[in-house]
Amino acid sequence: MQHGKYRFIVGFLAVPLAIYAVFVISPFLQAIYYSFTDWTGLSPDFKMVGFGNYRKMFADDVFWKSVGHNVLLLLVLPLVTLGLGLFFAFMLNVGGRRRKNAAVAGVRGSGLYKVVYFFPQVLSIAIVALLFQFAYNPNSGALNSFLSAVGLDSVQPNWLGDPDLALWCVMAVMVWSNVGFYVVLFSAGMSSIPKDFYEAALLDGANRIQTFFRITLPLLWDTVQTGWVYMGIMALDGFAVVQIMTVGPGGPDYSTEVLAYFLYTKAFRDGQAGYATTLGVALLIVTMIFAGIVMKLGRRERLEF
Repeated sequence: MQHGKYRFIVGFLAVPLAIYAVFVISPFLQAIYYSFTDWTGLSPDFKMVGFGNYRKMFADDVFWKSVGHNVLLLLVLPLVTLGLGLFFAFMLNVGGRRRKNAAVAGVRGSGLYKVVYFFPQVLSIAIVALLFQFAYNPNSGALNSFLSAVGLDSVQPNWLGDPDLALWCVMAVMVWSNVGFYVVLFSAGMSSIPKDFYEAALLDGANRIQTFFRITLPLLWDTVQTGWVYMGIMALDGFAVVQIMTVGPGGPDYSTEVLAYFLYTKAFRDGQAGYATTLGVALLIVTMIFAGIVMKLGRRERLEF
């Protein structure tokens, strides 16, 4: 049975690894190479500038602004999105009234609620950004119209035009468009947890909050950890929402500038592809550091049931 085992394994892995190397590893290596050049992205002629692009990046105020916004997104977006997803999923699956034959039950019509929560996932992020751009319009948008309807005419924020509000408005859209997916994902995980665990905990006097932190969250930790990495990567991107919703390059006074959008403007607007690839390398490093921190801090003993 051992004869030819390694040739068999290599035969299956050779083609996938070759494809991965050509289409994933090779572009990364090319980007690192171009980050040491003054390539414009249009001309085949360029020269090596060494660490000039990196020195320029560290001295660029807009770069540090975009990094600060990405860090804020990294801290707020996963926490709020996953927190709401866990809360709604727990309410749908375990938060219903006790019934005759079951000590633990979900709310009535939970299947319909899941469809409603998941609906934003059906829409393209471009459509979502356009819809909220109209809703945030200070003159005819739904939000200011609602404020006028309830008698708050004096409160008419310029949502996307105010440097203090623009980034928070963008984050609200990103949370709204993603929370439904995690409601469905966490609901699927919760439905696989035996109801006996909850019933035993309730018989011992535990309340709903205690069952959440002592039973639900530990048994869903692997799913939550994976979701945190995905949401962190989305927070490090944020390109489409910023590019469609905000005015000017990166919002008013660069208040919504993120690394991905800054990279885009340098490459396609300013013709500085070499500098843009330097920003791409920085984004790659930040992403890898974030994923490593989450996997390290979130590591715990695996619970099985």
